[in-house]
Amino acid sequence: MPEKSAPMVGVLMGSDSDWPKIKAVAAALDQFGVLYEIRVMSAHRTPENVRQYATMAAARGLKVIIAAAGGAAHLAGVVASHTTLPVIGIPVPTDVQGGLDSLLSIVQMPGDVPVAAVGLGSGGARNAGLHAVKILALSDKGLQEKLVVFKQELVEKVIAKDAALQKMLAQDKS
Repeated sequence: MPEKSAPMVGVLMGSDSDWPKIKAVAAALDQFGVLYEIRVMSAHRTPENVRQYATMAAARGLKVIIAAAGGAAHLAGVVASHTTLPVIGIPVPTDVQGGLDSLLSIVQMPGDVPVAAVGLGSGGARNAGLHAVKILALSDKGLQEKLVVFKQELVEKVIAKDAALQKMLAQDKS
């Protein structure tokens, strides 16, 4: 049984240069108090390390793996081929049409090897973290409650923004 302080989410990236582009994943996990670990592994340069990591992840107590890569973004798919855990792929933006190559490498997985994919950019990285929280919340009442509060805060933010806009528009008309 994993310790209470053991990471629940593994965050992998194909290169350390990916970190500035995906660090919003960590901010999302931190927001909900979800422990995670971050590693650099390459599907092409360190395939044995990736295999060992993915194969042992569940036994070490991980519940979700998030894998970020750019270009031929095979990291998420390789990880998914070696584990039964849910895998979320983050396409890292590149110079090729803003990262379309990365996105397609993740979303075009063959049948029977599912990988959840998020969008490009920091919004996608944040959504990967939030998606991991939602998966964990299926068996964690505390996280479920935090998600309910989070969703209500989103509603309140939008309502406040609309009220501010309506006030500004009314002032502009007078």
